[in-house]
Amino acid sequence: MKIQSKITLLFLLLSGAILILLNITVFYLVYRFGFDDFFKRLEARVNISAEVNIFPSAKSGAYQEMRNKYLERLEAEQAYLFNIDTINRVHIKGNIDVKSGFIQNILRNGRARYKLDNTFYAGRQFNKGTEKYIVIVSASDPAGFQELKDLQEILIYGFLAAMVLVYFVGKIFSFYTFQPIRRIISNVKNITANNLHFRLDELTGKDEVAELSYTFNDMLNRLETAFETQNNFVSNASHELRTPLTIISTEAELALSKDNVSAEQREVFNTIYSESEKLGQILSSLLSLAQTGFDGKKQRWESIRIDELVMVASESVKKIKPDSNIEIDLDTMPADERLLYVSGNSNLLKLAITNIISNACKYSDNRMVKIRMMAENNKVIVSVADQGIGIPQTELQHIFEPFFRASNTHSYEGHGVGLPLTLNIIRLHKGSIGIRSEVGSGTEIKVFLPVDKSA
Repeated sequence: MKIQSKITLLFLLLSGAILILLNITVFYLVYRFGFDDFFKRLEARVNISAEVNIFPSAKSGAYQEMRNKYLERLEAEQAYLFNIDTINRVHIKGNIDVKSGFIQNILRNGRARYKLDNTFYAGRQFNKGTEKYIVIVSASDPAGFQELKDLQEILIYGFLAAMVLVYFVGKIFSFYTFQPIRRIISNVKNITANNLHFRLDELTGKDEVAELSYTFNDMLNRLETAFETQNNFVSNASHELRTPLTIISTEAELALSKDNVSAEQREVFNTIYSESEKLGQILSSLLSLAQTGFDGKKQRWESIRIDELVMVASESVKKIKPDSNIEIDLDTMPADERLLYVSGNSNLLKLAITNIISNACKYSDNRMVKIRMMAENNKVIVSVADQGIGIPQTELQHIFEPFFRASNTHSYEGHGVGLPLTLNIIRLHKGSIGIRSEVGSGTEIKVFLPVDKSA
């Protein structure tokens, strides 16, 4: 998921949480104060009922008339009058469905409120001389509950509408926020090893995006310098280094061809010749290793059939090492031939596969080396398994480092640049390498390359 989408989702979740808390708060306040108002209306009727029934006077008729004229009759309204004896026992008359705790609250606090489903009760204690009374008025409030239900629907639909609005606002907000980042990404995609002189437009301001642009341009300056240095080395090293080596080898070979050379001198010239040849091989490997660090677009790319490439690489190894024992297993190859094609430089890929097969033959003392080809998840897999000496587990992480050689390879010739060169080539082709090894049992190396979908 892109960061822009993550920010939109986070913005939506945070806004949703805030709206939910706001809706709960509004609903609770309306619920509480709406019912509080209804209880106050009941308490007003309690007072009027007490004036009329407990404290009758000349004004009682006026109270009753005012009550009938100005106070509406509530839904299912009922009034109850109870006597309290000298030991605070309440003599309840009539059918009233309240908990005993409600009556006790009235006796203890002088007044109380009580709600049972949609029926509300308000009660108060009145004293008339030595006599004590309790007046309770009950009524239903269907209009209040309907208002709460309507409010609940309004809050729910309002919440859903607000979430849709917040989503689109978040999309617009994140789009414009990341527009400078997208512009940087678009410019960076156009920068390769061929045009390292290109630079990003430096933005005004001191925000993080401007700092990112400045930092990237600074990194490009360093990369351009490094690439130019490497390019100069690769361009000049072949001539500058190979020429003296060729002269040394030629002179040593010429000296060996003379008949008047003593045995001791011949041994010295043989050593010079073999070591110069070995140095030439190391130089060639290092130059190849340096060249594979360039951008792949500088190479000649084509669609390559991997099974044909493996066969050519195997034949190359057999020509160099005639005693090698190589078996290519075709049973695991995919039925669809299109899954066998990869895009790349055939010479470089051949060099990489040849290095792996050659190592397998060398370190297995020419025992069987089995090669298989498979296709999984849009990737071509080339597996090379040997029955050789294996690699210690503690050293597996170092085998792709230049000039590193495992501790059990001292009796085998090598320079430690074959696998690093192979890894560079495979990475250049947007692939990867996996390795599994056990000392004394053998090693299996798998090369993963993306399938060429244009094939």
